Amino acid sequence: MRARNFVDNMRSNLSLSPGREVRQRSALRSARRAVVAALSVCVVASAIGYGIARQTFAEIGPLSLTDAQALSVTVVDREDRLLRPFTTADGRWRLPIEPKDVDPHYLAILMAFEDRRFYAHHGVDGHAIVRAALQAVRHGRLVSGGSTLTMQVARLLDGKHERTAGGKLRQMARAVQLERALTKTEILRLYLRLAPFGGNLEGVRAAALAYFGKEPRRLSIAEAALLVALPQAPETRRLDRNPKAAERARNRVLDTAVAAGAITQAEAERAKTERVPMARIAFPMLAPHLTESELARDPKALVHRLTLDRNLQASLEDLAARQTQIQGEKLSAAIVVADHQTGEILAQVGSSDYLDASRQGAVDMTTAVRSPGSTLKPFIYGLSFEAGLAHPETLIDDRPVRFGDYAPKNFDEGYHGQVSIREALSQSLNIPAVRALARVGPGKLAGRFRRAGVIARFPDKSEPTLAMALGGTGLTLLDVTQLYAALARGGDSVTLFSRASARGQITAQTRVKSYVNARRLMSPVAAWYVSDILKDAPPPLNAKGGRFAYKTGTSYGYRDAWAIGYDGRHVIAVWVGRPDGTSVPGMMGRTAAAPILFDAFARLSERRVPLAAAPPGVLVVAAADLPPPLKRWREPGDDAAAGPFLVTPVLISFPPDRSELDTGDFAGDAMMLKADGGALPLTWLVNGTPLASDPHARDVAWQPSGTGFAKLTVIDANGHVDRASVRLK
Repeated sequence: MRARNFVDNMRSNLSLSPGREVRQRSALRSARRAVVAALSVCVVASAIGYGIARQTFAEIGPLSLTDAQALSVTVVDREDRLLRPFTTADGRWRLPIEPKDVDPHYLAILMAFEDRRFYAHHGVDGHAIVRAALQAVRHGRLVSGGSTLTMQVARLLDGKHERTAGGKLRQMARAVQLERALTKTEILRLYLRLAPFGGNLEGVRAAALAYFGKEPRRLSIAEAALLVALPQAPETRRLDRNPKAAERARNRVLDTAVAAGAITQAEAERAKTERVPMARIAFPMLAPHLTESELARDPKALVHRLTLDRNLQASLEDLAARQTQIQGEKLSAAIVVADHQTGEILAQVGSSDYLDASRQGAVDMTTAVRSPGSTLKPFIYGLSFEAGLAHPETLIDDRPVRFGDYAPKNFDEGYHGQVSIREALSQSLNIPAVRALARVGPGKLAGRFRRAGVIARFPDKSEPTLAMALGGTGLTLLDVTQLYAALARGGDSVTLFSRASARGQITAQTRVKSYVNARRLMSPVAAWYVSDILKDAPPPLNAKGGRFAYKTGTSYGYRDAWAIGYDGRHVIAVWVGRPDGTSVPGMMGRTAAAPILFDAFARLSERRVPLAAAPPGVLVVAAADLPPPLKRWREPGDDAAAGPFLVTPVLISFPPDRSELDTGDFAGDAMMLKADGGALPLTWLVNGTPLASDPHARDVAWQPSGTGFAKLTVIDANGHVDRASVRLK
């Protein structure tokens, strides 16, 4: 049909004037002979090709897709948005992509320009070959090569671009193999991943990110046409080297797309006015510390899914960079944001600038062990509230005091006399906090941290001391975030995690009541008292307070500045300092870290949740209306009835009262009953029957005899008693 149209066109264009009739008829006969010769060549070539094809199949061997499976490792956020890609082993950007993730405009223009019969042929398009032959005859040169998308994929897999007859035949044979082995969607996926775009860019996703800074899911018509044009000559049309050549090629693609009906003429004209990028854009590199640790954890995974929020992560990385630039040289900052209801980490900024060597940006300060300063004071007071030793309105002395060789001082080196615990915590006074810890016990504080999944570090073989009240221990920013997450949850601990695959594991754990109760940091009433105090902490300059609870801290020698806050849904922790631990005179949590904390919360404004309401049992009264034992802080020697050796009341710490225990969790092993406080030795009873116990230990092994309810009792040397009822399943 095309040959007949070509001849008819020539006939209509010939003039029938008598003077030129002989020459016209001669030209017509020549054209007919040329068409017949071209068609004859195609027929003969097809017949010969069939015989050669059988030999070619034997030469090229079986189809192998191994090399095509070498993709860039990618790390994505909670919504599968790209956080960071890594190059392949040979240094190429080849990102995973599916046809459904590409703009429909691109696919339509690609088919119009490269392979209109892609879904109809079986690898080799006979119509395209005939058309190419006729065009060659008509124009006297090669206009189109008749290559299909499948043939182009075959060439990309072989890594050879031979323009010889043998090379084309090899591509055809390999294309037939591909069509037999793969679906059209799978072949299209290979093209989208392997097509060259200049330099070390392979695949439409890598090109869209490098040239437009966005995923190929939404492309303009001009961008789509440009991505269709570049693989034709990826090096000579590289946007960072020859954008004019790329623009000319793009416009030819647009004209072809109009002719094929893929786009309108108006759309093409508008697209031609769009500027062609002239440089590459850097690939995203968000959460670099965390993404690298994920890659090291599972180097075989191609896609790592995290719980981070890409937009929040990018916003907070920018915040950390800008704030440390303002605050001084060599400073770094770290930020952690978590959803304390689920345990998911939404942002984890390890440093102010990963690539800034002057700030040691490669050091992940979310996992570095540092002194937490005064950030542990809320937990000290929380345990004193839980033990019935104090109330937020209880009065406590802020006067000089000595504990053996240890004589704590306030940050301002002054004394405030008698203050309420609410004032002591809100002003972060040191002496009252040490007094409270001396009564609660540093060992108990460290033990509660362990219960919440946080290990406080101390020098080798040393025990917790009263210095914990002022930061005399080692914790990471993630540790502190986890402790405050428990505080925000009413004392119930939660495990923070950043891998999306951990969601199911954490959810399963939280369904087990005994597991949650055994990890309680403090009682709900005690946690609420602490939150009620912290929500009224004065905000930094130019910030609005009262929107969330927060606490600041400064380590000894101005080495670490901290600020941690939480509302009803989120907990945010901020650290500022020098990664090498050198002192920064004048740097404090309130002035260095708190402004970052408040700015970070402002970026969560649309997702803010109010703090939890007061639980049952909260006592909201003025100091004068408190019960007499709670009006004033009592040191052990103040209680004449108990004598000078008063100890904290004995409490069963595991299992908690009214908890449920699955006997299968112990797999035949004895269950350890544990107690805090009290005077040794302790006497344990189960349903009234004594258990043999070590007089120097606060725990005892118990082997349940079956399921049902059990009543546990512990009695200390002074006759103080605590009881718990549990259900065994």
